[in-house]
Amino acid sequence: EKSQDCMYLQYCKVCQAYKAPRSHHCRKCNRCVMKMDHHCPWINNCCGYQNHASFTLFLLLAPLGCIHASFVFVMTMYTQLYNRISFGWSSVKIDMSAAKRDPRPIIPFGLSAFAASLFALGLALGTTIAVGMLFIIQMKVILTNKTSIESWIEEKAKDRIQYYQTGEIFIFPYDTGSKWKNFKQVFTWSGVPEGDGLDWPVREGCHQYSLTIEQLKQKADKRVRSVRYRAVEDYSGVCCPVTKGVKTFFTTPCTEEPRIALSKGDLILATRGLKHWMYGEKILDSAADGGIRERGWFPRKCVEKCQYDSEMDQPMDGEKKTR
Repeated sequence: EKSQDCMYLQYCKVCQAYKAPRSHHCRKCNRCVMKMDHHCPWINNCCGYQNHASFTLFLLLAPLGCIHASFVFVMTMYTQLYNRISFGWSSVKIDMSAAKRDPRPIIPFGLSAFAASLFALGLALGTTIAVGMLFIIQMKVILTNKTSIESWIEEKAKDRIQYYQTGEIFIFPYDTGSKWKNFKQVFTWSGVPEGDGLDWPVREGCHQYSLTIEQLKQKADKRVRSVRYRAVEDYSGVCCPVTKGVKTFFTTPCTEEPRIALSKGDLILATRGLKHWMYGEKILDSAADGGIRERGWFPRKCVEKCQYDSEMDQPMDGEKKTR
């Protein structure tokens, strides 16, 4: 509504619009999502402002259902095996052919049924642990009125301030200080979350754009720290390349982030990396005209660091401290 607020907002080149506070662009959904937490492949949708409560309830009910299923499997195997176990003086024998005490079971329980029940019990227990941990993580961020992305932004803010020694104090603006108030912003009796997903109540001393201003600072810092590389080998963009070495094959990043295909001579701005992999953005001729950005992982073996063309390209002494 206020044109002067554009200086505090991020611009999405894909959606060709400004991002609302707390919103992020999802590559899978190909749109900006309000209060985006993450993209969940299991529901084939993003977890954000409209469905954060429903997704969290799903993370609670799924383990409860698996606990109930585990109880059913355990009792089934116990009651069936109880009728088939005979204890001798030197050994324990299990007869899976037929029940000794109940010759006519309602459901036939043979060796294959026992193996299937045992396998299903393992899946149920594994799902209970895995999804239960996700529920705990989600409740932690909800009680502080954050998302998983915003928790990561807060951590990077602390690293940025410590790295440049600016003396700033970053305060997360949306944490009301009360866990109950934060809880009520997501969970309501009507199922519809509070607010409109655009404007949020903020803490004293903060304003609506405190988080977006920090994100802009982090993006500027990211550009300063980025290093230019040139591709010296072709890379097809496969997840686990066989021709780039055994270490590169077995150390592929375990993330949903994409890989980018490289041709010999391509320029890439690398922003972070591992021992055998790097993450960056390919420099395209149409990028200045609003073209599609190509970002992703690529093998470190395929690129080499570009030499500075002139003294003007070299970083000045103390540049990091002045940022």
